[in-house]
Amino acid sequence: MIALGVCPEVPVKRLLPAFAALLLLVIPAPGRPAAAAAPGGYQVGVGIGDITGEAAEVGMLGYADPTQTTAGLASRLWARAFVVADGSGNHVAFVSTEIDFVTQAVQVEVLKRLRAKHGSTYTDQNVVLTATHTHSAPGGYSEYMLWNLTTLGFEAPVFEAIVAGIVRAVDSADADLAPGSVKIAEGNLAGANVNRSIEPFNANPAADKARFPDAVDTRMTVLRFEQGGRPVGLIDFFATHGTSMTPANHLISADNKGYAAHVIEDEVHGVDWAHRGDFVAAFAQTSAGDMSPNLRNGGAQGPTDDEFENTRIIGQLQAGKAQQLFDSATEELSGPIAARGRYVDFSGVQVGGAYTPDGQAHTTCPGALGQNFTAGAEDGPGPPIVDEGDLNTNPLLLVAGIVVNPTPAAVRACQAPKDVFLGTGSQNPPWTPQVMPLQVLRIGQLAITTAPGEFTIVAGQRVQDAVAAQLGGVTTHQILAGYANAYAGYVTTPEEYDLQHYEGAATHFGRYTQSAYAQELAKIAAALRDGQATPSAVQPPSLAQNRFSVRPGVVLDTPPLGKSFGSVVTQPAASYARGADVRADFVTGHPNNNLRDEGTFLEVQRQNGSIWQTVATDSEWQTLYRWKREYLGVSTAQITWTIPADAATGTYRIVHHGDAKGLTGTIRPFTGTSRTFTVTP
Repeated sequence: MIALGVCPEVPVKRLLPAFAALLLLVIPAPGRPAAAAAPGGYQVGVGIGDITGEAAEVGMLGYADPTQTTAGLASRLWARAFVVADGSGNHVAFVSTEIDFVTQAVQVEVLKRLRAKHGSTYTDQNVVLTATHTHSAPGGYSEYMLWNLTTLGFEAPVFEAIVAGIVRAVDSADADLAPGSVKIAEGNLAGANVNRSIEPFNANPAADKARFPDAVDTRMTVLRFEQGGRPVGLIDFFATHGTSMTPANHLISADNKGYAAHVIEDEVHGVDWAHRGDFVAAFAQTSAGDMSPNLRNGGAQGPTDDEFENTRIIGQLQAGKAQQLFDSATEELSGPIAARGRYVDFSGVQVGGAYTPDGQAHTTCPGALGQNFTAGAEDGPGPPIVDEGDLNTNPLLLVAGIVVNPTPAAVRACQAPKDVFLGTGSQNPPWTPQVMPLQVLRIGQLAITTAPGEFTIVAGQRVQDAVAAQLGGVTTHQILAGYANAYAGYVTTPEEYDLQHYEGAATHFGRYTQSAYAQELAKIAAALRDGQATPSAVQPPSLAQNRFSVRPGVVLDTPPLGKSFGSVVTQPAASYARGADVRADFVTGHPNNNLRDEGTFLEVQRQNGSIWQTVATDSEWQTLYRWKREYLGVSTAQITWTIPADAATGTYRIVHHGDAKGLTGTIRPFTGTSRTFTVTP
């Protein structure tokens, strides 16, 4: 989902105030030789980097609600990188990031930094940056105005955290390259997604619907990475939205896919905070456009009334099936590694009849969002202005769109039957991207196709079929990785588009958007098959002028009278049983003073003789860090630790690490420590 600049599950809901605020306001080095691979074999490497960003008072991206701002951590966010190389020097780098979507600004900067360090080894052809699509991550890291509405502009610290963390992850994976293998397994997982857009799905031809019993995509693909026979990584591909956490949540969370990664890394492979990277597990998206993890009422509600429990349930389901497939993976990928990609201007793609439902040639349109986009999706409804599928013009939205974002008549006609609300591609500069990155990558008998949108399951299948038609006999496994390298809304089939539900209204380039993706990706697949180059006639523009923010940032931190930073306001009880929640509150500074990348805001420590050993940090899902501004510059940190069922008995304490900004602007670190408490059986 994503609404105006976000995957607005709750689109224009409180959008007009955000609009008003914004309106007022190298010659590349030679590539290094590939690490030596075994004859006919691969080099594989894995890496991970912290991309959490600002933990307080920054708009979150996904539900398009400017009032949903960060206020602590339920979990840190990570970029997980996997590199595969062959003996000929060909590399592929796949990165899964726990953010709502990847922006072009992030892709461009990541590639720039990788080029500076690795020369021509990593490029826009062979580096894939994907997103898990959590709706509980900080926003503000795009150069396109629509995507920054909920943050009231560009958030440089968030952007830097994401870019630097991705680069660290790729660097680590590159440094980790060693002789190894990649194995693949495929299966089905039921009960972890539902179709939240059933009427548009049913508008598709019977042959399309027959491929998805119960209107869901239950397919799961797992890649098993080994070095010398030792498992070092896992990539899981499965379609379900990152909306287990609701619009009411203010804690940064990697949502259900992040929890699945935690289960595999921490619980199955024993990777704790101190050994992050020993085993790396990523849970990536495929065609999740109409797939929701909220199993009740057509995608409107999770399996329970507790969003944290829903995150665990859907995450655990994915983790369990992924581990089963991981354990059973025996088919080894072998053969050439290759990658092809190009940028395509989707504002006017001429689409041939081979890719359209009526067999006639058509064209895509400059980007635009329909009025029904403001209705939101089932798991993130918007204001009661219009209903999904309502094809009657809403005068209020028509006038609002004309005032803030006028759309030429030709674009309105091209976008029909969409009733245009915002002509995002018709502005100068555009409010959403038009030049989109496309890729097809090959690792032996596996083809990974990437595209910068959220495809419905039928739309995604049509694209996979188009690519497979070109790679028949070359590859036998196909994956479409969405949310890749940039973001331009939804992709529905022409038949789904006609109904103008939320997803169709958020399909940017008109009725033939999916047809254009199928055609252009098929061309790239053919070039990969034939060993031909895929030069780009266009490049994404630089919009550095849009890197502005109207948010004041941290002004001053002050402790309350009689207290100092790190003072304990609420002490733990004297004793707790396993499974209980331990809580300690501290006088703190603003967490945006120091994002503590690769660090922590808290430690749970256990006494071992004269030594205090850390058993948990804010990287663990058993801890919660809540930040609250009490008044003016006074704030508190509430730290909660849910004692694991297998926790050792003994004496414990909670430590809080913070940073405070003084009158002169100097930021100084501090530490607070709770009294001790015991854990009993």
